[in-house]
Amino acid sequence: MAADVREREAVTVPQPSAQSESARDAGAATARGAERRGILHSVLPPVLLAIVLVALWQLWTLLVQPRPDLYPGPLDVLAAVGSAWSDGIVQLAVATSAQRGASGFLLAILIGTPLGLLLAESRVLRRAFGPFLSGLQVLPSVAWVPAAIIWFGLSDATVYFVILMGAVPSIANGLITGTTQVPPQLRRVGTVLGAGRVQQALLVVLPAALPAYVGGLKQGWAFSWRSLMAAEIIATGGSIGFGLGAMLDQSRQLADLPGVFVALGLILVVGIVVETAVFGPLERHLLRRRGLITGGTR
Repeated sequence: MAADVREREAVTVPQPSAQSESARDAGAATARGAERRGILHSVLPPVLLAIVLVALWQLWTLLVQPRPDLYPGPLDVLAAVGSAWSDGIVQLAVATSAQRGASGFLLAILIGTPLGLLLAESRVLRRAFGPFLSGLQVLPSVAWVPAAIIWFGLSDATVYFVILMGAVPSIANGLITGTTQVPPQLRRVGTVLGAGRVQQALLVVLPAALPAYVGGLKQGWAFSWRSLMAAEIIATGGSIGFGLGAMLDQSRQLADLPGVFVALGLILVVGIVVETAVFGPLERHLLRRRGLITGGTR
């Protein structure tokens, strides 16, 4: 009889059907397709716009025929790109600035995140330091370059200091803004479950404030990239390497306008790539996890 019972139990255990597995595979394929369509929809419009603008630029150059030293056409800039690439200037400048920008931004996150949490969880500190943090965010980071050169000389420390002064206030303020939007019920739930102040800040407040925090990170990257370019343009020479800012300033000194346009284009391209490849997918993933968007929308 025991054998019969075991046989009946084995028969009644539900097994995944091929139809359910195929449905899951189809759902996963649909999600991947929606994600690819979302990326395509975000990348294709600016690419098409850039092509149209370059075509209009070339048409204007052919019709007006301006002085090439003052108003170079797309073909002149393309020739400058090829020359700089063959000389290794493009690779060196992009690699140097990208490495500095990424390192400085990560350091700004390590400083701005605990600072933002500390000010968000302490009303006294927020009231005392909040106005100064907002003032630092408004202050153009290029204003720190002369002081940084005096303090650190023509070294990488000057560049990183300027990056931090530009990015840390934005990251901290973004986190503070996010924590003020956290519903009080979440804090009370954390307290009921026995979370201490530090646990509540890290496990309750920070996850709930992620949308505004990511917005602060996005703004912090923009400030860090602009600060880096300002520092590289002004602080040249010494032990500071050759970045995009130095490339731009060198072309200016040589009155090489196509070279100036090449440097400007590279600075713009790096900013767009980081926005499209890093922060765009991060925001979509965060919003999708919270049910604010579905599929590949946005």
